[in-house]
Amino acid sequence: MLSYQHIYHAGNLADVHKHSMLAWVLDYMTRKDKPLSYMETHAGRGLYDLTDAAAIKTGEAAQGIARAAEWFAPDHPYSQVRARIRATHGANAYPGSPAVAAESIRPMDNMYLSELHPQEFAALQTNMAAYGGVFKQMDGWDMALSMCPPEPRRGLLLIDPSYEIKSDYETIPKTISQIHRKWGVGVIMLWYPILIDGPHKPMVRALQSALPEAVTHEVSFPPARAGHRMIGSGLFVVNAPYGFEEEATRLSALFQAKLRHAGADDG
Repeated sequence: MLSYQHIYHAGNLADVHKHSMLAWVLDYMTRKDKPLSYMETHAGRGLYDLTDAAAIKTGEAAQGIARAAEWFAPDHPYSQVRARIRATHGANAYPGSPAVAAESIRPMDNMYLSELHPQEFAALQTNMAAYGGVFKQMDGWDMALSMCPPEPRRGLLLIDPSYEIKSDYETIPKTISQIHRKWGVGVIMLWYPILIDGPHKPMVRALQSALPEAVTHEVSFPPARAGHRMIGSGLFVVNAPYGFEEEATRLSALFQAKLRHAGADDG
């Protein structure tokens, strides 16, 4: 149950999707001079070294951010976050979502990060100590249900489980509905993998039925290596900020055009 470590997958195309949209949302939300709360249920270690043997072994970063970095203009929030991380931690550093958030929010904002895995939590505390915030070694779902609504009430909750626990697909719609009932103004961003056999589909249908005004955004990409089951990435966003769908459409076009060109070049 506690075997998942994101270092094997850091910087893959799913991260590019999730982190670029997260950076955009937080950039938009921090334009208003009002404090916000950022919460994350499955934080991981927060910061990754893409020269780590685990990252090199899977090759996912090589097929991901190594290719996609040039897709984003230097003034895009995702580019700006990665540039600051590399300037501080070196050229091979990649920000997980906690670091994306920490680099995006302001001193007036609050950050709450939850991670259950003991080694990942220890690394999270070390990697994120300079940013401050509240770190909790606990089940992320329990954290979200116990803390919502946060103070300040304006804010974003990122839910990014590993889906190693297969029942997550069944329980997530009910849990997100519970959180939304408690915290009606909160932006809730759920990430999910798109696998070849499509286990996400019933979950997404249930979410869309329960929360019809939420935004679903999915991108497709080739498997990172032979036999790899992930062929896409999805976000389900409750209370998506103004302009989210336009930015998501722009990102979809990038995925389609750039990966098509890359496939032609590889061929």
